[in-house]
Amino acid sequence: MGKLKSSHLLIIALIIIGGGAIIWWLTKDPVSDLTISMPGTDNRGSDSLFEEDIKIGSLFESFSNDVPELSEVWACFRGVNRDNISNTKAHLKSQLDENNLPIVWKTELGEGHAGAAIFKGQVFVLDYMEEEHADMLRCFNLKTGNELWRRGYKVKIKRNHGMSRTVPAVREDYVVTIGPRCQVMCVDRKSGDFKWGIDIEKEYQTEEPLWYTGQCPYIDNGKVIIATGGKALLIAVDCETGEKLWEVPNDNNWQMSHASVMPFTFKGKRMYVYSAVGGVCGVSAQGVDEGKILWQTSEWNHSVVAPSALCLPDGKIFLTAGYGAGSMVIQLNENDGKFSTKVLDEFKPKDGLACEQQTPVVWNGHVFGIMPKEGGMNRNQFVCVDPKDFRTMVWTSGKDKRYGLGPYFMADDKFYLLNDDATLTIIEPSVTGFKELDEVKLFDGQDAWAPLATADGYLVLRDSKTMICLDMHVDR
Repeated sequence: MGKLKSSHLLIIALIIIGGGAIIWWLTKDPVSDLTISMPGTDNRGSDSLFEEDIKIGSLFESFSNDVPELSEVWACFRGVNRDNISNTKAHLKSQLDENNLPIVWKTELGEGHAGAAIFKGQVFVLDYMEEEHADMLRCFNLKTGNELWRRGYKVKIKRNHGMSRTVPAVREDYVVTIGPRCQVMCVDRKSGDFKWGIDIEKEYQTEEPLWYTGQCPYIDNGKVIIATGGKALLIAVDCETGEKLWEVPNDNNWQMSHASVMPFTFKGKRMYVYSAVGGVCGVSAQGVDEGKILWQTSEWNHSVVAPSALCLPDGKIFLTAGYGAGSMVIQLNENDGKFSTKVLDEFKPKDGLACEQQTPVVWNGHVFGIMPKEGGMNRNQFVCVDPKDFRTMVWTSGKDKRYGLGPYFMADDKFYLLNDDATLTIIEPSVTGFKELDEVKLFDGQDAWAPLATADGYLVLRDSKTMICLDMHVDR
């Protein structure tokens, strides 16, 4: 009897212990000791604080002065006119032989998505060189790929979906860059001699965007325009001296986005349009009110904005962003010199044109872009819309033709589009239907997101680690 009672007590004890364990297991939060890892937060420690002393332009190496005598330029992000349409006089290939690709040179780069600029035979790319722990503006010979010189500075950066992001801005006498952590550098185009630098992060207390800076500098009439965020919204800097010509107050505390400043002329008034984190604005680019805000609205407000504002001749401004944000169309109006905006439409990516990373192209009165992954049945397709109705597709590339986050532009009356894996597609521009001219895998690429560049019949492109140059002349 005692043994029976003892066994009963043992069973009851085991039941109580087991039941308690089950209750603990069911109520215990298995991730209570974990923290959410937001993109970019792995690089927001002491290495990014404003007190870091970065000596912009302090590093330099020269290798050669062998610059080819060429004439054409692709001088900045989306080209000189910021419309992503090349004015090349060369006739470019519409088809490639995949067994005999016209790759004239290639070079390895630090991991990133920084596109090239081309100016009269020189190729410029802002690279992050991990072994040197340095942002480095590298200059190459367009025809041979030989490196001519490099200029840069030490800065602490950790890999975060790549590192470099931006395209240099180039003019006859200057090259201006913005590094991943918001350092601006200006050098002499031919020699690489250092002119001046500004640590935007430190001087303007700028909040560095997630995944680093994506903004590409814009040079206009001898001054570079930078959207700083922090203590100012936009600034203008003299390219020759580095003197600040004006600063736009940032009363609304808008932050720097990945978008770039876009020039726009409406009703005879030139302005700079910027899609920030917090809103979108237009700043006067001429006259006695240069550097003053002409209009602004916080109706467009998203935490991650990569595509730049697309400004149309009739005053419509198309704004779009990824991560499900979708798009907004605003109408800019002018009355007796005063500007105002009105929201015409706003929609999710499944309901109309939207883009995650690249800025759409306007051609023949229509808008062309790649849909984001949230684009429903049109996800990742190349599409065409009439700006009278951004919700309705004029045509799409079809479910068998999807292009990820790749870049695209127009040159020699053809669209050149690069898929994530470095597959190049050549498309005949049309407002009636999609027509592919050729598609060829250039190399085994990964995250080929950087903007394309072309000049003098050459096409420069890259994936996350390799840059190549193609000779696209039809007569070669």
